[in-house]
Amino acid sequence: MKPVLQDIYLEILGDFAVPVQRTQALQGRQDASTTKFVVAHHIVGNTFPYTIQDWADDITLAHASGIDGFALNLGPDDFQKARIADAYQAAQNSGLGFKMFLSLDMSVFPCATPDDAQALRTLVNTYVSHPNQLQFNSKAFVSTFAGESCTFGQDSVPDGWRSQFTQNPDLQGKIFFAPSFFIDPATFVDFTGVMDGDFNFNSGWPIQVTTAFAQNAEATATPADKDPSNLGIVTDSPADAVPDPTISTLENAVAAVIGDQHLALSKFIGSTDTDNQHLSGLAALSAADGGVKKGYMAAVAPWFFTHFGADSFNKNFIFLDDQHLYAKRWDSLIAQRDLFDIVEIVTWNDYGESHYVGPIKGDQPPQSRVWTDGFDHTAWLELTQYYATAYKTGSFPEVPKDKIVMWSRPHSTTAQAPDPVPQPTNFEILQDAVWAIVMTTAPASVVLSTSATNSLTFQVPAGVSKLAIPIAPGDTMSGEIQRDGQTVVSLNPSGFSFNPNPQTFNFNAFVASATAP
Repeated sequence: MKPVLQDIYLEILGDFAVPVQRTQALQGRQDASTTKFVVAHHIVGNTFPYTIQDWADDITLAHASGIDGFALNLGPDDFQKARIADAYQAAQNSGLGFKMFLSLDMSVFPCATPDDAQALRTLVNTYVSHPNQLQFNSKAFVSTFAGESCTFGQDSVPDGWRSQFTQNPDLQGKIFFAPSFFIDPATFVDFTGVMDGDFNFNSGWPIQVTTAFAQNAEATATPADKDPSNLGIVTDSPADAVPDPTISTLENAVAAVIGDQHLALSKFIGSTDTDNQHLSGLAALSAADGGVKKGYMAAVAPWFFTHFGADSFNKNFIFLDDQHLYAKRWDSLIAQRDLFDIVEIVTWNDYGESHYVGPIKGDQPPQSRVWTDGFDHTAWLELTQYYATAYKTGSFPEVPKDKIVMWSRPHSTTAQAPDPVPQPTNFEILQDAVWAIVMTTAPASVVLSTSATNSLTFQVPAGVSKLAIPIAPGDTMSGEIQRDGQTVVSLNPSGFSFNPNPQTFNFNAFVASATAP
């Protein structure tokens, strides 16, 4: 068969088929250091009622969405250890080559004594040789959430991790350790013999953008900062399919929706500035560690909102997630894909922080059901499939079917509510809009509407376009893709309205999609 003779085959990723080097792809089934991997952060603490079938269903859906594995974020509960065992077993049963690795949640694991380290080593050793364990440089990949204050009874944090974990005889030479330590990357150099790599957990959001930051950005913005071309409206449309004025017209139309303040913030959305800082820190660590190359795992996230009161987790804030954050971050990662060994989607199922892309299932803190019930996010997986394919292969795939994905918050950012938990910190940086991404097989007209009197029509090229329309209290959302006088896709989601009188503050996203037959 000719593709085999040429050492090329078709890597099938959901709906997308892209030619890739066969040898590279086959090696990638075994070791993440030889190819690009996309994984999703899976909160094991939310899986108390899971069966092996639940894990199998998650694995099947994730694999079909271009995801290669799960980062299993776990704490010390006995039930979580049982769910981890089920997850690895389900991955093995699937026959999909789906990978798992442990992400030790050091915000809840004790780490003050050598015995605490022993418990972690025993847990990690259980899976280092599992056939579905993610490998990097032929070692079991292990990560963390936090851990930057753990000493395990030693004189310093680096000494603790070095002597009691990575260089301890129980694990020495067996693991590739890429923690997410929330420290200044300039201090990575202190962690020789500890960090084989780094996971930049917060890189998925522009976390520096607070209300004061946004006000200053607007006040000091130059005309270049407000250039609509910064919006990155169109992704990889064939050049011969885009008439010269089409993209600039689209950019100006979306810029008019977004407005000056938010145009001034656009350069921070999807930025790789913090990635560059982490990569610089890793380069210094590599030099101090005998020139051994370090691995880097970047994050991509679609949203962030959490609303726990002082009587529970006492977390009530947002990160800026407007202007198609998920797609823009993917665009940035793809443009510099050589710098990123692994991309981790944050998250599959962290319902409490509203950045889940998987189905709402399992268990979750009861308070978060207030802002997750009725707010399915799985339409974002349809975008994941496209962007993950481009990241892993280096080429954007052709769009196989016309598709539209739309999302918005359920009430105005300035709405008032009789909620004992106040508006989330930094809510002022958000805006009232419906965000849309359309995937088109050929040039088309796209009509976005929120009411009988508010609609916008956009002329889009083939490819992927990022669009928006303002929304007001009492509105809904709908969208159509039209071509040659015919409606080829129509999206009119039920269950959504822009509530003028909410009873609680909810800054989560309602996400919906429709695809041509």
